[in-house]
Amino acid sequence: MQSQKQFERRFSFEFFPPKTDAGVEKLQQTRDELAERKPSFFSVTFGAGGSTRDRTIETVLKLHKQGISTAPHLSCVGSTRESVAELLDIYRDNGVNRIVTLRGDLPSGMGSAGELRYANELVAFIREHSGDHFALEVAAYPEYHPQARSAEEDLKNFQRKVEAGANSAITQYFYNPDAYFYFIDRLEKAGITIPVVPGIMPIVNYSSLIRFSEMCGAEVPRWIRKQLDAYGDDSESIRKFGEEVVTEMCRKLLAGGAPGLHFYTLNQSTPSLAIWDNLALAPEPKISF
Repeated sequence: MQSQKQFERRFSFEFFPPKTDAGVEKLQQTRDELAERKPSFFSVTFGAGGSTRDRTIETVLKLHKQGISTAPHLSCVGSTRESVAELLDIYRDNGVNRIVTLRGDLPSGMGSAGELRYANELVAFIREHSGDHFALEVAAYPEYHPQARSAEEDLKNFQRKVEAGANSAITQYFYNPDAYFYFIDRLEKAGITIPVVPGIMPIVNYSSLIRFSEMCGAEVPRWIRKQLDAYGDDSESIRKFGEEVVTEMCRKLLAGGAPGLHFYTLNQSTPSLAIWDNLALAPEPKISF
C-alpha cells in the first residue's frame, strides 16, 4: 500500500443536519467536544434527493464559521445543474473549499433522477462550474457498492469519478480491514493513487447497526454479530466490545498505511472520542488533499 503511505494523515468527523432545536443544541455540544481534537475537517450529510438541503446549508455555514473547515455533502440525484450551481456559489462565497460529492439516493415517489445521474457527472460539473476551488471527496466501497453488478463495474465507476476530477475518497464503513487493503491493491494495479480514507462507524447499538448495514450493503462479520447477539440488551457490554473491535481495526488500518480516518459520529461525540483516545491520535489538521 505504498501509494497510500505517501499522503499526510487526516482525521475528520461526519454529522447530519439536526431537525429540532434540541438536536441543534446537541450537535453544537458534540462539535465543541470533537473540535478540541483539532480534526482536519467536519462534514455534513445531504438527504436523499436534497431533502435536507436548507438544513444542510445552515448547519455547514454555522459550523464552518466556528473555526474548523466544514465540508457539505452534495448529491446529484433529483437535482438540476442550476440548483447545484446555486449551492456551489453559496458555499464558495462563504469560504467553504471542500465538498463530499455523491450520487445519492432517489427518494420514494420521485420519478426523475435529475439532470446529473451519476457522481462522476457531478464531479465533472463542479469542475466545469468552479474550477479547482473545491477539494472534491467521492465515495469508495471496499465491499462494493450494493447496486454494482460486479467488482469490475464498481472499480470502473470509481475510476470515472477520479478521472472527472476527484481529489480523494472516503469509504463506506466496514469491519473487515482486509477488504480495504484489497481494494487499495486493486486501485494501485489500475493506476489510481488518490488518497482513500476509511470510513469508521463506532458500534453502539446492535439492532440499529444490523438494520443500517443491510440497507447500505456493509457487511458485519459473523463473529461480531454472534458476540453482539450474545450480549442481548446489555448496552454497556455492547459499547465496550464495539469500542475494542473498532479500535483494533483502526490500528490495523493505520499501521497498514491508511491515510487517516473519517468517523461517522451520528451526532454523538463519546463513541468516536473513545476510539480516538485509545489510538492516542495526535491532531494533524494540515492536509494537502
